[in-house]
Amino acid sequence: MIPRNEHKIQFGSKEIVFELLYQERKSLGITVHPDRSVTVRAPLDAPFERVLELVRKRAPWILKQQSYFLSFEPLTPERKYVSGETHLYLGQQYRLKIFDAPLNKVKLKGGFIEVHTHNKSITKELVLDWYKKHAELKFREIADPWIVRFKKYGVEPSQILIKQMDMRWGSCTPKGKIILNTELIKAPKGCIEYVIVHELCHLVHHNHSAAFFELQTKEMVDWVKWKERLEKVFA
Repeated sequence: MIPRNEHKIQFGSKEIVFELLYQERKSLGITVHPDRSVTVRAPLDAPFERVLELVRKRAPWILKQQSYFLSFEPLTPERKYVSGETHLYLGQQYRLKIFDAPLNKVKLKGGFIEVHTHNKSITKELVLDWYKKHAELKFREIADPWIVRFKKYGVEPSQILIKQMDMRWGSCTPKGKIILNTELIKAPKGCIEYVIVHELCHLVHHNHSAAFFELQTKEMVDWVKWKERLEKVFA
């Protein structure tokens, strides 16, 4: 059985924790996963000091990768579902206004997200459902032109799913299914496009190689601006 051990090193003010796996292989390899965890794979006869030396040498790259993946983790502040509380929709702030009404309904009106309900205790449920329905419509509307554009690379998502995710803004499965976080509906259109383009690039390049970033920049020159905007909106 391959031994699994967790270790850590200090690099400046940062601590890097990594899982060390000994395997039948010829060289040392480091992987930074989307959840920012780090795996180091080493040959069975690799000295532990050699492993530590490699991790220290690659520390700047590891921290850069972790920072990159961090931008895909929603950090939306907890919102209250009461009249007067502000909520985001496509990058704009709206105030929640709750009305006592016989039928449940949510609509955008002026600078307000109006919630009509006979039971205020289900306000959050109604608003989240409203967000999901709008996400399903808007994401598809925004994604379609990009999907057509990427066909020149011989790729097309097998399916686009919208779901609530705790750790990612989007993901792409090995079978070509793109999953987008419902929370993205709160971000500006450019941010949504950035995540969509990012996942479409993964249909061409399955990792974050130089070729991946070259393609992402080619198709969306200002992606860095929207990545940073996404980070600021949900900081």
